[in-house]
Amino acid sequence: MEKRLKVYVYEEGEVPMIHDGPCKDIYTIEGRFIHEIEHGDGKFRTRDAERAHVYFMPFSVTWMVKYLYKPLTYNLTPLRQFVSDYVSVISAKYPFWNTTQGADHFMLACHDWGPHASQGHPVLYNTSIRVLCNANTSEGFNPQKDVSLPEIHLYGGNVNPKLLSPPPPNSPRPFLAFFAGGLHGPIRPILLQHWMGRDTDLRVYEYLPKDMDYYSLMLQSKYCLCPSGHEVASPRIVEAIYSECVPVILSDHYVLPFSDVLRWEAFSVKVEASEIPRLKEVLKAISEEKYTRLKEGVRAVRRHFELNQPAKRFDVFHMILHSVWLRRINLKLG
Repeated sequence: MEKRLKVYVYEEGEVPMIHDGPCKDIYTIEGRFIHEIEHGDGKFRTRDAERAHVYFMPFSVTWMVKYLYKPLTYNLTPLRQFVSDYVSVISAKYPFWNTTQGADHFMLACHDWGPHASQGHPVLYNTSIRVLCNANTSEGFNPQKDVSLPEIHLYGGNVNPKLLSPPPPNSPRPFLAFFAGGLHGPIRPILLQHWMGRDTDLRVYEYLPKDMDYYSLMLQSKYCLCPSGHEVASPRIVEAIYSECVPVILSDHYVLPFSDVLRWEAFSVKVEASEIPRLKEVLKAISEEKYTRLKEGVRAVRRHFELNQPAKRFDVFHMILHSVWLRRINLKLG
């Protein structure tokens, strides 16, 4: 891929909703990818559309929500219309969309409403490569053509200093598991009902007490619970990886990021929602030897979830492009 892949980035449109995106919040990855592909070292970008393997549509769903959506209306029509208009512009101006029916084109969105915005054009929704944080198979995500995008929450645009250099591997982790987060979605209420304030070994909170530090608790826990909220993705998965705390995936219908090449069973634990009442029993049943292997696996995959400026080999930017590349080379074009 590094030697061959060429991406053509459409230049149509203006900031903020095109050629820009958030770089300092829960949807950080959306803006960072756009900025890297447009302003990075240019290794993968070609300005000769005839040489491209894939074509990138650099619009930001997050900024669409910010500038087009009217709060509390739940009317997503403006987002869908924007996407429809964008595809109409590039398909009228260039031959590439029509040549493949959009199959070698990709969009990228981390906002929860990314899948809904993509419905603005049925060919994009059904045929194009959609790179989405909200990778929910029950809502139309197709792992054969779509790409699951990790959700990376960078407060202020940077990784918390505590997560830059986790403690040595032999440092004690006195807590079995940890979670703190808002009560929303179908799974978190079950988790909090059974474990909030019930067990000092499983530190489960809705609101973390002011005298406690979120990342310090992650660094002191063997397992970090990552339940989905309203949508399947959770930034806690990447935060757990950064803190070398084995992620416990509590989510239904979620296609985990980069699962084409990463063996998630080697560095995480999947627990069904029905098993939440037995969560402590399930985690305690994992041998110390297996836990050590899982933790080593977490340490090994960290580089694949890191955002670097400029991008580095094997980091999240390269992993995204690799996932797109895999879908492109498996694509049979008319």
